[in-house]
Amino acid sequence: MQPARQSTLYESLKALPEGLTGEILNGRLYAWPRPSGAHINAGSALGAELLGPFQRGKGGPGGWWIQDEPEIHFVRNVEVVVPDLAGWRREHMPYLPEDQRYEVVPDWVCEILSPSTAGDDRKVKMPLYAHYGVPYVWLIDPIERALEAYRLNLGAWVGIGGFTDTDRISIPPFEAVSLDLGTFWPPRRPALV
Repeated sequence: MQPARQSTLYESLKALPEGLTGEILNGRLYAWPRPSGAHINAGSALGAELLGPFQRGKGGPGGWWIQDEPEIHFVRNVEVVVPDLAGWRREHMPYLPEDQRYEVVPDWVCEILSPSTAGDDRKVKMPLYAHYGVPYVWLIDPIERALEAYRLNLGAWVGIGGFTDTDRISIPPFEAVSLDLGTFWPPRRPALV
């Protein structure tokens, strides 16, 4: 009798139940529940702001692919991340992949922090992004209504700046346009009396 074949981590990732997002980070499978409304709103608002000027060239330079939750394979089926948003300059990735695997290192990623994922986004994913040479990372905290921007310099993250609430920002790699952070946040619920 032959021993039962063990599934690979990637096969385990693909077999996760609907409603979970899986990633393989440093040889370990992570599974996250679907995000909150504020998390989804911040990502959707940012994507909407970037898509016109950077992907379509309307009111901006164009030349980018801006993608929601791409499955990025730094090492095919072995090191797999799913950032909330990612962007590639078309000179680095002229065409979108034919399947779900993005195998070109992105030029920018954005992680939207949730209470359940913020620690791993900072302590696991940011070092992984640095290791594979992602030049820019943004972290958005929809609860704190804040954005932190970083650029990679000699393998280490250097803060570009921290921005809050209704700041207008023009920061790399998207400094060609001004973004209004106030559009990223849903209205605050009135306090219960």
